[in-house]
Amino acid sequence: MPELPEVETSLRGIAPHLRGRRIVRLLARERRLRWPVPESVDAAVAGQPIEAVSRRAKYLLLHLPRGAVILHLGMSGSLRVLPAATPPALHDHIDLVLDDGRCLRLRDPRRFGSLHWAAPPVEAHPLLAQLGPEPLSPGFDGAHLYRLSRGRRAPVKTFIMDSHVVVGVGNIYASEALHRAGIHPHRPAGRIALPRYERLAASIKTVLAAAIAEGGTSLRDFVQEDGSPGYFARALQVYGRAGLPCPGCGEPVRQRRIGQRSSFYCPRCQR
Repeated sequence: MPELPEVETSLRGIAPHLRGRRIVRLLARERRLRWPVPESVDAAVAGQPIEAVSRRAKYLLLHLPRGAVILHLGMSGSLRVLPAATPPALHDHIDLVLDDGRCLRLRDPRRFGSLHWAAPPVEAHPLLAQLGPEPLSPGFDGAHLYRLSRGRRAPVKTFIMDSHVVVGVGNIYASEALHRAGIHPHRPAGRIALPRYERLAASIKTVLAAAIAEGGTSLRDFVQEDGSPGYFARALQVYGRAGLPCPGCGEPVRQRRIGQRSSFYCPRCQR
């Protein structure tokens, strides 16, 4: 699934082509995405200019004068800006046709992505209202994690992947950040002291910033907006490396299921 760095990479790729353009119409070839795209969205967006493009967690927002289009890429979705006359491929489900003859095209083979209309205030939309802070924002730090973790028995990896705690720390980057912070992914969240949470928050910021700089991590379906792959996979220290030596100590990396997700860690470096 595209995680925060992949979504941020998509944002940076499409935003320069969308800002200031007017949406002529929404063309839906297939409305049966994760949630059906209602026909009322077509009229809501038609004729409106795109004033700004932003990201909240793993959602992309196209800000219009009367609200916003919310896009989620699901497990295999991708966005392209291309001439509107380009023949659609099999899984090209949605076009936002622009006034310059191009379109923003959503391709989603598994149809787990979604498109929503949010009336003002956009931040009150049910998909956005209960989200935690952005991990790269000043509002996210070790004290925040420590405060919310008190009394929590869930594994710390599950805790930091909870979007009510902090957004955008998906499976890959949770494993990598915990390794860099030296924290075992199965340790109960409530049994971690403030200094270790400060180290973990810093590691989350470092890992995500590095992944964004490399254009994300290409695992299975993800490519950048221009079709090129993300390169952070070359820098992964534990994720997907079960049985290979830990870069820090040489101990073989282990794999286990935590919260129904594959987790990778070093039994020597992470306690």
